[in-house]
Order: sequence, then C-alpha cells, then structure tokens
Amino acid sequence: MTDLNPITTVRILTTGGTIEKSYSEEEGTLKNRASIIREGLISSLRLPYTHLELESVVNKDSLDMDDRDRALIAEAVERTAQQGDPIVILHGTDTMADTAEFCFKKMGQPPVPVVFTGAMKPMGFIDSDARQNVTEALLAARLMEPGFYIAFHNRVFAVPGVRKNREEGTFEAVG
Repeated sequence: MTDLNPITTVRILTTGGTIEKSYSEEEGTLKNRASIIREGLISSLRLPYTHLELESVVNKDSLDMDDRDRALIAEAVERTAQQGDPIVILHGTDTMADTAEFCFKKMGQPPVPVVFTGAMKPMGFIDSDARQNVTEALLAARLMEPGFYIAFHNRVFAVPGVRKNREEGTFEAVG
C-alpha cells in the first residue's frame, strides 16, 4: 500500500461532458456551461488531506470533441504533470476512453498518475454518479503508480484497454 503524504495536491483538469452539464430554466436546456465543479461538487467534499487545483481546458460535450480538442487536453496533461502532482481529468463518458488513449499514444508513460472520470448523469441530478466517480478518481490518483487510468463505478482501469459499455452504463476492460 502506498504511504500517503499528510497533504497531497491533486490537479483537476475539466473538459466538459455530462458531469459539467447544468439545466437552464430560461432556455429549458441541459448543456455545458461555465464549470460548476468548484461550487457544486468540490466545495461539498470533505478532503482535509487533499488540496485541489482546478483548471478548465475545454468545455464541450465529448461527442463534439475532435483530435484538436484531444491535443489541447494532452498538452494540458504534459504541462500539468511537470508539477509532479497526480491529475484527475473530468471528461464526458462517450469519448473518454478515446481521449485517454490519445494522451497515452502521444505521451507514453506520464510521470504521475493521470485518472480520467466522468458521470452518466449530470452532477445536479439526484441519482447522479458524479460525486462517487470524482471521489474515487481523487483517491485513485493518490494511490496509483504513474500511468493513464479511467476510474468509474468503483473500478480503476489501465489505459489502453478500456471501453464504455453502453448497455451496462459503465466501463469495462477489453482485450
């Protein structure tokens, strides 16, 4: 088991996706807007031994992402990893495995753990899995060896080798 430092900084990179969607009463729409992660989720977690630093990289539904967006995310991972702290990336689930694999192919082994996570339902929904997945990703980022991972529904998968199972509404190992 890894020995945890008394206070660990974890860097969170936000990219949009379902986890960051919010409902607008005026428009009657559910879409990505300015990040609601800090006020809605992070402020409600009890993390006395973890200091969180947030940075918004992009703010898109992952189905709208292309390789230019993935390159921006990979560049943010490379830049952020130089600080030596574990990284959690909040990402839409539809193409999260694609982005994680893109980063792996571009960077190879990162110098720190890089953990992707997201949610099947937006954070504001009562039955959202956002809080669970983010909490688990934060812990995984502190415990895992350097590498790329997806943390989802109480499991951690090494990248490459993971995909979204749309029928089950979760992620699974492949290969």
